[in-house]
Order: sequence, then structure tokens, then C-alpha cells
Amino acid sequence: MKDKKKLTTASGRSYYENEDSLTVGPRGPVLLQDYYLQEKNAHFNRERIPERVVHAKGSGAFGTFTVTNDITKYTKAKLFSKVGNKCRVFVRFSTVGGEKGSADTERDPRGFAVKFYTEEGNWDLVGNNTPVFFIKDSKKFPDFIHTQKRDPKTNLKSPTMMWDYWSLNPESLHQVMILFSDRGTPDGYRHMNGYGSHTFSMINDKNERIWVKFHFKTRQGNKTLNAAQAEELKGKDPDYAQRDLVESIEKGNFPKWTLKIQVMTNEQAKTFKWNPFDITKVWPHAEYPLIEAGVMELNEVPKNYFANVEQAAFAPAHTVNGIGLSPDKMLQGRIFAYPDAHRYRLGANYEQIPVNRPVTEVSHHQRDGFMNVDGNGGDSPNYFPNSFDNIEADKSYKEPPLPLDSNIADIYDRNENDDDHYTQAGALFRVVMNDMEKQNTISNIVGGMSGITGPKRDEIIQRQLNHFYKADKELAEKIARGLGFNFKPD
Repeated sequence: MKDKKKLTTASGRSYYENEDSLTVGPRGPVLLQDYYLQEKNAHFNRERIPERVVHAKGSGAFGTFTVTNDITKYTKAKLFSKVGNKCRVFVRFSTVGGEKGSADTERDPRGFAVKFYTEEGNWDLVGNNTPVFFIKDSKKFPDFIHTQKRDPKTNLKSPTMMWDYWSLNPESLHQVMILFSDRGTPDGYRHMNGYGSHTFSMINDKNERIWVKFHFKTRQGNKTLNAAQAEELKGKDPDYAQRDLVESIEKGNFPKWTLKIQVMTNEQAKTFKWNPFDITKVWPHAEYPLIEAGVMELNEVPKNYFANVEQAAFAPAHTVNGIGLSPDKMLQGRIFAYPDAHRYRLGANYEQIPVNRPVTEVSHHQRDGFMNVDGNGGDSPNYFPNSFDNIEADKSYKEPPLPLDSNIADIYDRNENDDDHYTQAGALFRVVMNDMEKQNTISNIVGGMSGITGPKRDEIIQRQLNHFYKADKELAEKIARGLGFNFKPD
């Protein structure tokens, strides 16, 4: 039997009176000098940190990533330097639009964020369970998310807000089609794919850069819930995905994903039909086939949810040597937004929290700030360059120049196909979906659009049906019939 521990205050003083407040006599008022009463209540009042604006409700697990294929022709990242290399990972899955108390089976994209603890620092691959997104420019992100949250007047979720925005923002159509297919309600987290979604880059030991997309393919088989199943679980077990992940790992049924990449040369990028950095588009697999890179296994449930899952901080800005960024406008916005959100939620020193701490030695000149707990650099200088420490900027880690298509700052200088929001969305419906998936998608859209109310109802429905019509005539007509709406294409 383990030796018993003494109850103490946070400052270490042994304590006994943990259940009774100090009073003047048995019925008198409580004394202010009962410090532990104050300590318990004061800490209790501060137990909650700000909720994530998006991805508020999530699940997480630790595991390992193992390199299974040689991709050194594309990247000089040490992780991929040899088949068989391994590193620890932490993965956080989440719903995007809901609050912490929302149900796991809501129709909503799912976050899929992976932190690789590599010998060269942390690499965060922060994506979703879909290869595309609703918008292609981060300037639109606050407006879009506001439509997925609560109406400022009623404090209720509003289908009218959602569809009004989507109907006025046709670039959302591809993701809307995925969201209202059965893929919009995955059967837990183990049975869904993950995607980096954005275009990233890889740099090899010759300093040659290629463009890359990352895909995590589930080895458990892709499984989804239909609308009725998702609704039933929403009431019976709102924490269904969390429960499924934890129980599976604790039973030794470790979920696995195969990491695959698509690659595109800069020359191919110049002739690609669409902007290759547009997150509302995919790269066809027939033209850019998937290449296996490794296998990820989740095999450890965090011992404390708050310490690990709630305090986990991922940022697309966190890359390693040999893996870089791209001109993707959404990615460029997230490079700032994610670390900024973490500094607000967790403090300037959020990367000192154990779940976020790199396994490699960290050397920099950032000092002070709330909750600095790593020694704060000791007596070493807090400026660079200096004559006293031995920290140097290693030239071998210098990235090659990033090629640009223009030297003119012009928000209207666009690819001629940038406004083609319909080709890929239509192909998804006609070519990728089988008859049952088509039927479910139409039914889900009809159910979603039936919630549109107010004086602008017909205008919003007409506008959205026009987008569906441009993607696929049959799709629009069947949705209109389901809504009982007299649709006349513009």
C-alpha cells in the first residue's frame, strides 16, 4: 500500500479543517482568517479559462508516428530522413462551430490537429476532416464563424444566418455539399479521415521546393451517421465521440491512420486550372496521386483532460526544417490568428505548458510574461546578438526564396478560374456520390434550408438554389421540390 499523503494548501502547509469553515462558535459567522476557505473558493472561481472561439469541444490522445516510405526526394525534415523513424504525437479532434457543451454528433466539420514532437521542434499539422473549407480568404473568417454561432438577438442558432451567408458567398458551395452529405456527421473520430486542407510546401536537401497536401486516411474504415442516427445520439449520448475514442484506446483497440501526401511542382502549379493555393478546391487524385509517408497510431489517453486536451495549443505556423508554408490566403491568416488565440487563452508562455513543450532544447531570447516557469533564461542575456551566450543563427536552416507570381499588390489580380465555385461541387454530387448518398444529401439540405425564416426567406432560398443549379441541375430541382419552392433559375 502506498504511503498516505498529507493534505496541504497550495503553498505546502499541512491542513486538517478541509470540510468545516472556521466560525465564531458553532453557529457564529465565518472568520476571514480561514485562509483555506478563501483559497478553495478563489481558485474555484478561476478554474475556467476562456473557451476556444472555434473547436471548443474536443477529444485528444497521445500516440506515435512511424515513417513507412522514403520521401526524402521531397523533404529534408529529419523525421522523414529514414524509413522506420518514429516520434511521439498528440492529436486533438473537435467539432468546429459548437460550444463545449454541444453534442459530438452535430452536423459540423471536425477539427483534426496533430502535434509531432520531432527532434527539430514541434510540427503542428492543423486541419479538418474535409479537404476543403467554406472560405478562401481569412478576412472573411470572423463573419463566417459569426453565422455558425448564435443570433445576437435571440441567442439561438439560426439557419437563416447560415444560409444567408452561404448564398451570398458561393465559394462555400463545395464545403456545404460535403457538410450536408453524410460526411457531415462522422461516426466518432476513429472512422474519419483528416486533412491538412491547405497547400503547404516541402524543401529537400538541394533546397528545391514543391507544394504538398497532407491526407490522414483512417484504417478503421470510413463510417458516417445518417441524420436520424446523429439526432438520436445527440439526445442519448452527446459525448459519443469522446466516449468512443477513450474506451477504444483503453481496450487496446488503438486507432490508426496512414499519412499520405500529394505533391505538385511549381511548374505544375502555374498551369493548374485553378489556383492551387485555393482551399475551396481539391487537387484531383488522378493527376496528383497519393504517396504514402507514414502511419499514426493513438495508444494513450491523457491522464488529465484539462492539462492536455484543453491546454493543447496547435498552430500552422509551427513547422520544422524541410516543411514550409504557401501563399494560401487562409493559411497566411491562420499563421497569426492561432498563436494570437493561444496567447489570449493560455498566456504568452503557452509553449512552456507540458503538452505544448518541444522535446528538443529550446534556445531563444523571449523572457518574462505570465506563468513563465522554465527558469526564464536564468542570468543569460535577453537580446540578440550578444557577446555572452553561445546561441547562434545557423545558416544551414535558411529557407530558399518563396517564388511569387507578381510584384503588384492588388486584391483583384485573380486567376481566371478563381470564381469557378461549381465544377468540383457538381462533380462531387454526380461522380463521387452513389444514389443513396445523393438522396441523403438532398434530404439533409432540405432539412437545413427548411429552417430559413423571416421576410428574406424566399430571396435567400432562391439565391442558394441558383448556386446548386450551377453545380448540378438535378440537385437544385430536387431540393426545390423538397422545400415546396417555386424555383426559377436566374
